[in-house]
Amino acid sequence: MAPSKTKHVNQACVIPGGFTVLSLQFSTDSVAQHKICVKEHRVRAEKTTQRPLDRTLFVLNIPPYCSEGVIKELFSQFGPVQSVELREKPGSFEHSGPKLAKYFTPAQKQGFRVGYIVFQKAISITAVKSHPHDVPLVVSTEQRPVWTGLQKWIHQYKQSFAQPDKLQEAVDTFMQDYDKRKEEEAERQKEQAEEQLEDEEGWVKVTRGKSGTKTRPHSEVSNQKALQKESRKRKRKELMNFYTWQHRNTQKEHIAELRKKFEEDKQRIALLRAQRKFRPY
Repeated sequence: MAPSKTKHVNQACVIPGGFTVLSLQFSTDSVAQHKICVKEHRVRAEKTTQRPLDRTLFVLNIPPYCSEGVIKELFSQFGPVQSVELREKPGSFEHSGPKLAKYFTPAQKQGFRVGYIVFQKAISITAVKSHPHDVPLVVSTEQRPVWTGLQKWIHQYKQSFAQPDKLQEAVDTFMQDYDKRKEEEAERQKEQAEEQLEDEEGWVKVTRGKSGTKTRPHSEVSNQKALQKESRKRKRKELMNFYTWQHRNTQKEHIAELRKKFEEDKQRIALLRAQRKFRPY
């Protein structure tokens, strides 16, 4: 029986859970291959623009030598990549504030990680999932070399020295962004304060402040609150004055009673001295 002449067609390898297995090869000369699992990211609870449901790819088992830049270049063959996010474990997107330069960020732990790749087009997700399992993705090429081992350590050591001009540029950029965020926050707080001062009909009463101070708009509601506060303060003052007068009057009566008792004691002692008789025997 003659052998079959049908041509073997490479197909994608799909495992339970909906993950597609892709092969990574470090270089064209490497014999060993590394396996990563990819799946379309579909988490309905996470409604963020950073991870759109139709253009985000979830990747497992990313090796330590693959940085965000390497992953972006590696998957660019399936379509333009918008952003790459690498994490130690899966989780929802957390906004960590402004992106800091490498001079101010701590060193990340080296290990296998998970990633979220956002493409510019949804068709790129289909292209990745249909990629043949037997065709590996080459990580390090002549156009984009990836450093490992001693060469990587030497490269990291050289990159650890910050150049003064680049460091100053990073500091200036951060301070400009910081000042811009502070101004936007101040404007937002000012608008909120003005909205709270406006009354129901939308009328705002502007009064003249003291010299050297900025004027502040007063509404009818705020004026009524100020009058009520002043009235309570006046009543409290009157009550305190009444208690002060009563206490002073009580003290006067007590002093007069002590003086009267003192005079009576003096008269009684003088009478006893007058009645005293000299009796030698």
